[in-house]
Amino acid sequence: MKIVIAHNRYSSAQPSGENVIVDYEIGALREAGVEVVPFLRSSDEIGSLPAHKKALLAASPVHAAGTQRRLAEVLEREKPDLLHLHNPYPLLSPSVVRTAHRHGVKVVQTIHNYRHDCMNGLYFRDGHDCRDCHGKRWNGPGVQHACYRGSRAQSAVMAVALGVHQDTWRSVDRFIALTDAMAEYLTGIGIEPDRIRVKPNAVADPGVAPLGEGFLFGARLVPEKGVELLLEAWRIAKPAVPLRIAGDGPLRGLVEEAAAANPEIHYLGQLDPVARDAAVAASAAVVVPSIWQDILPTSGIEALAAGRAVVVTSMGGAPFIAGEGTPAPAGVVAAPEPAALAAAINEVAKDPSYAANARARYESVFAPEVTLRRLVEIYEELL
Repeated sequence: MKIVIAHNRYSSAQPSGENVIVDYEIGALREAGVEVVPFLRSSDEIGSLPAHKKALLAASPVHAAGTQRRLAEVLEREKPDLLHLHNPYPLLSPSVVRTAHRHGVKVVQTIHNYRHDCMNGLYFRDGHDCRDCHGKRWNGPGVQHACYRGSRAQSAVMAVALGVHQDTWRSVDRFIALTDAMAEYLTGIGIEPDRIRVKPNAVADPGVAPLGEGFLFGARLVPEKGVELLLEAWRIAKPAVPLRIAGDGPLRGLVEEAAAANPEIHYLGQLDPVARDAAVAASAAVVVPSIWQDILPTSGIEALAAGRAVVVTSMGGAPFIAGEGTPAPAGVVAAPEPAALAAAINEVAKDPSYAANARARYESVFAPEVTLRRLVEIYEELL
């Protein structure tokens, strides 16, 4: 079996769980004997482009003609069985779906965000849930509020891309939803249920180190990831254990102020993968305090893999990570408000059973052999 994996990598200045997942799947498929042909672009390329090519980028989300030519060459040369698409923006464009179909290649897409219906992909604007563009072919409210990269001009281009490519998305042969909730999202935007399959993400097995101390937050320091909520909950909880915060972003100053004022709070900065794994190992639990409908936070899966409990909000796919409603949950789910999150932090801090359950949940739901088997089944069924 030969698969082209197509993905526009997010900027290295904005570390992405999606990049981690794509890299993992490429490696896992190769280890399983699947021939993988990566077709990758990176947003890091944009800064080094000459001025005339940067000018052409404005239309990339709509078509990206040069990318389509390069992809056509790859498809003609490699004769793959499938193209598996992850993120198409801004350098690939949804047109890769049409290019693949013109060459007789079926397309699978993993859905990592809500960008088929919302130009910023979050259903989140100005600190709150937003569905103003839901169900609209042309995302006028998104342009008005400059939802794509804070620019009305770029938002207008993205609105055109979303409108033009509604039929493109409906032609995708199989969609991979990471949770049942994401499958419902897809049916809600008009995708037929028989073209949707559910397969959660996985992360590589880091092994289990002796349990550390305290809690870790590791994510971009942006409002939707909930670091402000976490700091307020920590002030209420007073758990007398360390809180380590890793990441970077516009709320970095707020975190640095909190660390300066409270000796239990430690700001670690932006960590590379090795340092991130070490920070997880040094902790007893990981906090995922999202205030948006986060799809399936990678930091939570990494916590389970390391045998660490999780404290999560009831937003998006985080409760699924914790195993909410199962006989042996790996953490506590809290409403996205300070008092509830503080209570959840204190509960996990005093109850070691959650950490004891974490590794078992990883092995049964998120382990490489489980998710890889499901991915290959999806490929084979389509072929």
